[in-house]
Amino acid sequence: MDAGVVGSLSPDGSLQLTWLKRLIAAGTPTEAGAAIVALAQTWPDCTAAWVLWGLDEPASHHCVPLSRIDALDWSWLAEAGRAERPSWHPDRHLVAIRLCLQPEPALLLLSLQAGHDVDGFIDALAGLVQLAGRHLQRVLEWAELRDSHQQLERSENLQRALFAISDLAGSERDMLSMLRGIHAIVSTLMYAENFFIVLHNVEQGTIRFLYFVDVESEPMFELGQDLPLSTIEHTLTWYVLNDGKARMGDTEELRSQVSGPVTLIGADSYDWLGVPMLRDGQPCGALVVQSYQQDIGFTDEDLALLQFVGSHILTALERKQTKADLEQRVQLRTLQLAEANRGLQLEILERQRAEHLQGALFQIAELATADIDHAEFYRRVHAVVGELLNAENFFIALLSDDRQQLTFPYAVDAVKRPPAARPLGHALSEYVLRRGAPLRADNADIEELERQGEIAPGRTGSPAMCWLGVPLIVGDEVIGLVTVQSYSSSVVYNEADQELLSFVAMQIASSLARRRSAESLKQAYEQLEHRVEERTQALRKEIIERERIQDQLRHQVMHDSLTGLPNRGYLRDRIDRALVAIKHEPGRRCALLYLDVDRFKIINDSLGHLAGDEVLKEVASRLAGCVRHPDLVARLAGDEFAILLEEVETPALAQAVAQRVLDALGLPMLIAGKELQGTASIGIAIGDEHYHAADEVLRDADIALYRAKELGRKRYEVFDETLAKNVVDVLAMESELRVALKHDQFEPYYQPICRLSDGQVVGYEALLRWNHPQRGLLLPGDFLKIAEDSGLIETIDWHMFELSCRLLMQHADGSDTFMTLNVSALHLRHADFDGRLIRLLERTGLAPSRLVAEVTEGALLDNPERVRATLDRLRRIGIGAALDDFGTGYSSLSYLHSLPLRILKIDRAFVHELDKDANTSSTTVVAAILALARALNIQVIAEGIETETQRDVLLAMGCEMGQGYLLGRPAPISHWLACSTASA
Repeated sequence: MDAGVVGSLSPDGSLQLTWLKRLIAAGTPTEAGAAIVALAQTWPDCTAAWVLWGLDEPASHHCVPLSRIDALDWSWLAEAGRAERPSWHPDRHLVAIRLCLQPEPALLLLSLQAGHDVDGFIDALAGLVQLAGRHLQRVLEWAELRDSHQQLERSENLQRALFAISDLAGSERDMLSMLRGIHAIVSTLMYAENFFIVLHNVEQGTIRFLYFVDVESEPMFELGQDLPLSTIEHTLTWYVLNDGKARMGDTEELRSQVSGPVTLIGADSYDWLGVPMLRDGQPCGALVVQSYQQDIGFTDEDLALLQFVGSHILTALERKQTKADLEQRVQLRTLQLAEANRGLQLEILERQRAEHLQGALFQIAELATADIDHAEFYRRVHAVVGELLNAENFFIALLSDDRQQLTFPYAVDAVKRPPAARPLGHALSEYVLRRGAPLRADNADIEELERQGEIAPGRTGSPAMCWLGVPLIVGDEVIGLVTVQSYSSSVVYNEADQELLSFVAMQIASSLARRRSAESLKQAYEQLEHRVEERTQALRKEIIERERIQDQLRHQVMHDSLTGLPNRGYLRDRIDRALVAIKHEPGRRCALLYLDVDRFKIINDSLGHLAGDEVLKEVASRLAGCVRHPDLVARLAGDEFAILLEEVETPALAQAVAQRVLDALGLPMLIAGKELQGTASIGIAIGDEHYHAADEVLRDADIALYRAKELGRKRYEVFDETLAKNVVDVLAMESELRVALKHDQFEPYYQPICRLSDGQVVGYEALLRWNHPQRGLLLPGDFLKIAEDSGLIETIDWHMFELSCRLLMQHADGSDTFMTLNVSALHLRHADFDGRLIRLLERTGLAPSRLVAEVTEGALLDNPERVRATLDRLRRIGIGAALDDFGTGYSSLSYLHSLPLRILKIDRAFVHELDKDANTSSTTVVAAILALARALNIQVIAEGIETETQRDVLLAMGCEMGQGYLLGRPAPISHWLACSTASA
């Protein structure tokens, strides 16, 4: 440090030394600027400080800490950057001190307290500012050098890519191979997993797709075929070829870049980039890359790069396709290659190295089958490795059969040989075996592994200066490792050595496995021959008998005893084998037809089981006549059959077989003296690479079968994703319903019933909702059917009845609003329903007059007399009754006269038609219902009011009350309490 600088330090030397350490440690301009600002702010007279550089380009300047610079101050800052002395702002509230001039001016801006000693403060900081400026200058120069290096590296990568494209054009490869090479080269420059090339003949107005690779879509057009340009009209590629302009972005951004409609062909991508390949300003083709991943997109740099590369690709294609221009282009390329001779020489050396490596691998592969012992095998392997890298200290270690010991069948070491075997511990070798990955480490790396606890302190064997170990892997199992090590600082293994040893290790592991397999096989053959010699005759008889019994048992186990057809187990095995074949041939498909004989139970019940068996035999016979080898017909259970088509080109083929089956079964069959007409329902599942097990195919075919039954039987349905989404896991839903009851996940939502004249809320209808923890709020339609089938609906209803009454009692504040509860026919079948409801009201404290039991017209048909008696008992204690959806079911005037009804609810179907001027029938029906209700002294509520027109028409017709989305949507009781409080 300069003496002047040291002399300028303040008396707080420790603080200054701390700052100097921070300044020296700063490796970036931002860190250095932060250290300088920290120094300035330690002085009492300084209220704020900033470090600023990049003054030549205000739009891209740098400021530490971040701060907005007034546009009027840039002229002052530019003068301060050129001045050697501190420069004051015209308003005298800031002073600028130049820190350095090269590689670009940098300033320290200070805001000082009023009345301060300016000269003394600046003189006190002079030495430190000088030192800080020098360090900031070095950091800026380093950053500039690093940016230049990165730009040069990008340029070199681009140059290598261009050389590679030119090399492909002059190679002996065919067109497809060259295009794959171009694709690989573009992939090194940018993301190009999805890539295609199209050529454009401007004169003929045609296009030709030369190359197409896409992970989501198959080629839409045949490669190499000339097509009219209009074939892809209004696609993104068409726009690029039409006007010769590049385009980039997602679908919405691309639509904004064109003047007409956009037609999408294939899967929609998250980001798309297409550039024209221009020749004399004319678009002679296009390059397109696209991404289906949200985290991968394209930049302006990618666009410029692809445009630049595109012209070279076009040149390469023209050279390949136009033989007449080949010599001229080769000469041009030769001149370019002469300029890059050094790079090509390096490539040649790399190829020679690869050939040397390949020769070594071939030698090791030959050793696997050589007639030599283990010692000679390892010695020759060592010699081969020694030709590739320094292997003076070399050993091969293998895990024992019980994987508890590490054996060393071969080791050469200049300092200390490892033992023949030792228990597994925590040394470097065990670390490689645990990770299953190579390790290249020097002393510092090994000490760090010891500190992390990955290996035990101290080393097993001699301490090497550099250690390189690669695991020996067979399949997914690590069987050992091969290691080289150096005790001299002049021999250090690099990444290339690690790569070489990794390739060699794979071949050594393969050779070891082959030798082990050969030895095991040889021993097995010897043992087998010995046993055969001892027991040849006895074994032959035993094997023959066992095979006979096994064949008999296998046939019995895998076939149906009634029809002789294969059973479910046999079918599952065949489906699994078909799926394995599909995995090896992804384009292959199979099909499963799941068949159920319609109304078979009626045949059994009316004609007897013997006749039913005859029907099943006849069905089996006819099904067998509808298929050909190797297709399979199987009986699964009862009247369920299946047909496996092991190879189908299209789903239409499976549908044709299904129709043939329906036609065959539709022919009359004579059973038990009666002529029967058989029909069947068929579900079809197309097996492809998405299926992993036979049960999945059976499941989807069964789903399609039930769909066919729902649509009226005597038909077939093909499984698709729509069917899969509509399938409900009934057992899971039942379990979730029980959990919902246990954890009070059901909640009543109240829909207000309002007086139409003034909108006053006079009552509520309590509606069931399920607050599902994963799926959110569910309506009854989502789970009511399963609740009814599982027998949980009554428990849920009574839970809702009591909860609705309690909430209304707690939040109604003594008002006389009534509440309607939906009561199903299931409840009205119980003789004690009214008594149970009365006890519920006693527990909750709700007055009976505020409760209305709402029944549907369908419930009246179940047992009209019992329903009438129950409603009459409820009326006597004050609980009213309402008839829901009046006019849509089975209502008759006798019900209105005989039932003790308090309220009549007009169905929403009539209300919805009231605002249609052309429809007067609904108006007539509603008027008749209102007149009838007035005559019988029954209140009327109109359901489903959604428009003001509907409300006004009902009010004009004399309807007093109504409910619907116009008046209020269903909501928790707290919502209506808040509304009533706000209105008050």
